[in-house]
Amino acid sequence: MEGHKAPLVVGLVSGSHVINHSYLLLFAPAFAPIRADLGVSLAAVGGVLGVVNLAITAGQLPFGYVSDAYSHTGVLVGSLALGTVGCLLAAVAPTYEWLLVAAAVMGLGVAGHHPAHYPLISAAAGDAYRSRAYSVHGFAGAIGLGVPFAVVPASVALGGGWRGGFLAMAALGGAYTATTAVLVRRVPASVAKAGARANRGGADRPAATDAAEWLERAAGRVGRYGRTLVATPLVPLLTALWFANSVAVWGVRSYAATLLDVGYGLDPGAASAVASAMFVVGAFVLLGGGYLADRIGPMSMLFVGYGSLVVLGVAASSEVLPFVIAVGVVLTLAATIDVSRPARATLTDLASERSDVGKNFALITIGVSIAGTVAPPVFGYVIEATRVGVAFLGIAATAAVALALSVAVGRANARVGAGGEPEPETERSEAG
Repeated sequence: MEGHKAPLVVGLVSGSHVINHSYLLLFAPAFAPIRADLGVSLAAVGGVLGVVNLAITAGQLPFGYVSDAYSHTGVLVGSLALGTVGCLLAAVAPTYEWLLVAAAVMGLGVAGHHPAHYPLISAAAGDAYRSRAYSVHGFAGAIGLGVPFAVVPASVALGGGWRGGFLAMAALGGAYTATTAVLVRRVPASVAKAGARANRGGADRPAATDAAEWLERAAGRVGRYGRTLVATPLVPLLTALWFANSVAVWGVRSYAATLLDVGYGLDPGAASAVASAMFVVGAFVLLGGGYLADRIGPMSMLFVGYGSLVVLGVAASSEVLPFVIAVGVVLTLAATIDVSRPARATLTDLASERSDVGKNFALITIGVSIAGTVAPPVFGYVIEATRVGVAFLGIAATAAVALALSVAVGRANARVGAGGEPEPETERSEAG
């Protein structure tokens, strides 16, 4: 491990998380002005965001392969550059079709950040503070999700329109990309190319000399990765856990305001303010979750988080709580969701061979993306067909599934000798 480089690496990937998450939701606060500017329907503008997410899903495993096979830092800088190009293309888009292409480019750029970020943290962070490193990374991502909702409205208010907001984000992204391209030179090869070195068995294997040799090597790595997933079910279990968690997250964050408004009679404006405050609460709880996971172990955090979500979800679904208590429950739901995130990242890290960290986190991100596509309309249908409390009962049931998966993860972890705790540094480096 290159522990003395951990602050640099965590800083670089955290800044990248801010930029990439800003690109992820950049279109959301611009729906109305884009619709008016380009003369398209709201559904068409929503389709632009759909293209972003489709490109992200499609790009995950390819970027995971490139990150593990060649260079984590290369993917880090490349994804930033590609996302920034997409943002710039969107800012100057003269037509709706141009905007769709820009959205695809931006989404492909965003697709590369997780396959680069997680392996870099994995290789640089020491066991004693691994979860805290992941929590700082997650905190930065939470900030990034809020940036578009400040930049785009501010640009509109100042007369720059949505295009001015996009240009401002592209300028910020371009400056950060250039800075990162310079600073990654200080990251040692043992971190920057940890996956590639593991794939080569620690030797400097020569590059492929032709397309046939490259394809042969790629097929060999894909086959080995498939056999690894079959032989060690811990990563598929963790993927299922991240999926269940994401379903619950999207349910709570999408309909918390609806619960307080329709279910508890809170003023719609106040309900939206509470829902917004959830993001702030969750971001700071995430930092605390990383500290606790390093102190008491990641498995304990899973049980605490999902057990609490089951209880609070059932309580919220009753629609009989005093509204003051209901507000407190909704805010606490954010804590139950985010407190275990660093623990999940740590467990995925520790379950991964050094040569597969990028691909494993890419696989998990695909599950998260699919959940984000499925959960909001499903819970929305439940609310329309029944009542909002039933939807939150469904969220509690999803948390119960996550709790059961956590038990399975703990048992699988124990079978491989991890016991939910980090492996010694020497074992990680030798195994990697």
